[in-house]
Amino acid sequence: MRYRRPALDWLSHGLLLLCVVAFCLPVWMALTASTHTQTALYTGTAPLWFGGEGLSNFIGVLTAPMDRLGASAARLLWNSTVMALGIAVGKIAISILAAYAIVFFRFPLRRTCFWLIFITLMLPIEVRIMPTYKVAADLNLLNSYIGLILPLIASATATFLFRQFYLTVPNELLEAARVDGAGPWRFLRDILLPLSKTNIAALFVIMFLYGWNQYLWPLLITTDDHYLTTVVSLKRISAASDELIPWQEVMATTLLAMLPPVAVIVVLQRFFVKGLVDSEK
Repeated sequence: MRYRRPALDWLSHGLLLLCVVAFCLPVWMALTASTHTQTALYTGTAPLWFGGEGLSNFIGVLTAPMDRLGASAARLLWNSTVMALGIAVGKIAISILAAYAIVFFRFPLRRTCFWLIFITLMLPIEVRIMPTYKVAADLNLLNSYIGLILPLIASATATFLFRQFYLTVPNELLEAARVDGAGPWRFLRDILLPLSKTNIAALFVIMFLYGWNQYLWPLLITTDDHYLTTVVSLKRISAASDELIPWQEVMATTLLAMLPPVAVIVVLQRFFVKGLVDSEK
């Protein structure tokens, strides 16, 4: 039974509308600012409606290198996409193999190995930044896609989640696969991976956003504009200097940087929610 409380309904809808406005207002201001000239943005009043330079501003940042960067927004988006995809795919692949070995193989100290992996949650990249940078520099991984991806590719969280899911797989399923002559790789490929698709989709969204929003590691490892990522470039082009900040370029690049994460969330939203809340994967 649902009790009808009009006052409470109006209050809840009003709070929801207020939250929507608070969330959308910065995006709206960025969108309108990206359609004005630099001169119009330095009049002392933030524009709340569109100007006439939107198309030219977006084409300009996508095709031509920006003054403070030496790289175009298209290049920055490509670098961020390669880094985010590499981190997401690498984390999921390694975590699946690690969880599969821990759950389905019997070897000495396998529980200890799991807890050693889990303990690495206390050592994020910010804690081990200097030794990680030293190793990357010694291996000539600076200013490279491998250097951007490889140090961030392991994930104890994903390993833990896959392990917990694999523990729910009935032993009868493994025995049936053995009777049918399925080896370890075939069991993983034909049975476990199809069962794990919702978990994979949910983790892919999380890991893609994690890779896309990385700031400290790309800032440290990239000195060549050819390998700059979008998040690092936004800080650089909006930093104070003797010249006027090209806010129209900053806002246009910011809006473009929002598109890939939003697209991933929209496409995988159903799998993401199901993978997190549905017990019947």
